[in-house]
Amino acid sequence: MKQGSAAVAFFALLAATALAQGIADPRRSGFDDMGTALQAIQRDDFSNPAALWLAEGESAWNRQAGSAGKSCADCHGGPENMRGVAARYPAYDTMLGRVVNLDGKIEDCRIRRQKADPLPHESRARVALEAFVARQSRGLPIVPPDEPNVGAAAAAGSALFTRRMGQLDLSCAQCHEQRAGQRLAGSIIPQGHPTGYPVYRSEWQSVGTLQRRLRNCMIGVRAEAFAYGSPEFVALEAFLMRRAAGMTIETPAVRP
Repeated sequence: MKQGSAAVAFFALLAATALAQGIADPRRSGFDDMGTALQAIQRDDFSNPAALWLAEGESAWNRQAGSAGKSCADCHGGPENMRGVAARYPAYDTMLGRVVNLDGKIEDCRIRRQKADPLPHESRARVALEAFVARQSRGLPIVPPDEPNVGAAAAAGSALFTRRMGQLDLSCAQCHEQRAGQRLAGSIIPQGHPTGYPVYRSEWQSVGTLQRRLRNCMIGVRAEAFAYGSPEFVALEAFLMRRAAGMTIETPAVRP
């Protein structure tokens, strides 16, 4: 068993054992490692700066776009119909013939259904709509699809998670498993679960996606970052969601 696959099994075993013994899940969200002030901001929808992005995402949901003159609501109805969607992505899309993350699926709908021009990765409009859709699943457990193509993507992501890279020759696992809970430059190293994305980060002063955070990590170890939307990043997301299976969606989370 590869180290990344072993990590998924290890976390799943710990969670199952904890549940059987009536004790807390040993997996920790980044929320658990924050100070009380930031936790309070995330808990309060009126204080959470991501509320501004959610409002823009709601407007985009109801606004007709593209030559088709359709809105998201025209096809999907109210946003409540998106409840649970973010908890099961990345998923295999039969029309595209590949595994896509939530951002990729939303953008595909925009291009194929609305006949609209694509939005740049990490643009405020694109992130806002993803955050609004993901927000509908807040409080639900992550349930990755039990589907062969997603499994294959997660396996590829597992290999990437444990692969050393960059001039610093570090892997994701070395920080977020072997040294989770320790400190780096005064900050606690989290376990690296994707429970709150898109998130508002104080460092960014904006809301950003999981791929933005993964790129930050790659740049931090002085590696050439994968392109937004690349198969490598989708595979990493598939692996991380399996690793966090059963944990609760927090979107939009707040992080330092």
